[in-house]
Amino acid sequence: MADEETVLICLPFAGAGPSVFTPWQAAAPEGLRVLPLSLPGREKRFPEPAYTSAAPAVDDVFAQVTAELGEAGGPVVLFGHSMGAVLAYELAHRIERSPAAPRLDALVVSGSPGPWTPRTDRAGDLPDEEFAVRVREFAGYDHPALEVPEMRELLLPTLRADVRLHESYAPSGDRPLGVPVISVRGREDTLVGAAQAAEWGRATTGKLTVAELDGGHMYLTERPGALLELVAAEVRAARGR
Repeated sequence: MADEETVLICLPFAGAGPSVFTPWQAAAPEGLRVLPLSLPGREKRFPEPAYTSAAPAVDDVFAQVTAELGEAGGPVVLFGHSMGAVLAYELAHRIERSPAAPRLDALVVSGSPGPWTPRTDRAGDLPDEEFAVRVREFAGYDHPALEVPEMRELLLPTLRADVRLHESYAPSGDRPLGVPVISVRGREDTLVGAAQAAEWGRATTGKLTVAELDGGHMYLTERPGALLELVAAEVRAARGR
């Protein structure tokens, strides 16, 4: 139906919690509702140990989606940036396979090469100081909390677990998705190039759209409105509006 509300399900990038997406809820265009998912080791789930591999993380977020939206829910679009992109990809497969999940309309991946491209630069086992420096290099983004020793001590275990999850990730299968994939990168991103963003074409039998927005690797933290408008436009186009 043309007037259906689309739920944009957002998965966190490394070190992020669901509150990263809270401002998106107010900024979302009409017809788009933002639903952040939560992983252990952050915010309300801080006491829980963070996952270091993708499979249990995907089990966790799939349970959240089905509990929140159920079989009658939908349509939904999944969004993930960097680590969140590969989790969103695996979650998309789980949703497509499950009769108890909501209807999936599209997958939006951001700042990520295709899921079959391994992460060759490793940081997960470095000492704390080197790890923090390497993560800044990876992300092109310096989290202010990491400059405060007390906060760094609290945040590094979860961030390190997330990095290990991303570094060890390998796709659970070769079967492509049946829904469109939108691959987005920051125009000035030095970590993920245009050719790498286009690798997601192999992940779907549907349409691949590759889009570039102003900014670097963490463009979405600076200009979320442009990303939300892009997603809303793609949803409207898919429905023939």
